Amino acid sequence: MACWYEGPLAAFDTETTGVDVEGDRIVSAALVVQDAPGTRPRVTRWLVNPGVPVPAAATEVHGLTEEHLQCNGRWPAPVMYEVAQALAEQATVGRPVVVMNAPFDLTLLDRELRRHRASSLARWFERAPLVVLDPWVLDKHLDRYRKGRRTLTDLCAHYGVPLEGAHDAAADAVAALEVARAVGRRFASRLERLSPSELHTLQAVWHAAQARGLQAWFARNGTEEVVDPAWPLRPELPAAA
Repeated sequence: MACWYEGPLAAFDTETTGVDVEGDRIVSAALVVQDAPGTRPRVTRWLVNPGVPVPAAATEVHGLTEEHLQCNGRWPAPVMYEVAQALAEQATVGRPVVVMNAPFDLTLLDRELRRHRASSLARWFERAPLVVLDPWVLDKHLDRYRKGRRTLTDLCAHYGVPLEGAHDAAADAVAALEVARAVGRRFASRLERLSPSELHTLQAVWHAAQARGLQAWFARNGTEEVVDPAWPLRPELPAAA
């Protein structure tokens, strides 16, 4: 039987109005599904009118202007339903989903579902759990002493994966999927006996350890930033009293 990195995989990515998972909004999303390495992926794209201003800094990253989204984007409520449904379909058929820096994209989606659908992402996976593969967590654990940044662009360069049209949700999802396959092949001796479900559980442990290490580094350098150890989804913040 082929190892997970040689089998069917999906990948999910979003573009947003910013980097605050609690307050920023999704402006585009993409899900790609690839049945086997080297085959053409099936791509589903969503464009969203977030209903809030799109900062110029965000537009500089992904190229989506507020005017373009107002004219061509759909309202968030039906889009978030479709995105969650598409991810749930991957869970139902047992196809792992690659999500680079999963706590960012999945938490944003969860908050959008709560905001526009009075729902949550977890509700979609009550029957079948979503199995996530996060190239950022995998690479950092398996090659922990390598120096340098580990953005998607950096990982693509390190693993020899083409990245055309960076910061387009579909392009980034395809690249993340290929990075996950490349990580699997490079560290096959450590990964080939692990099922995607086992790897999902391990990544939660690895990410928590990575977060503790980063938090300690911040403390030593006098930085007050807080690192959330939760993976692949951050818990909802308690309501203000």
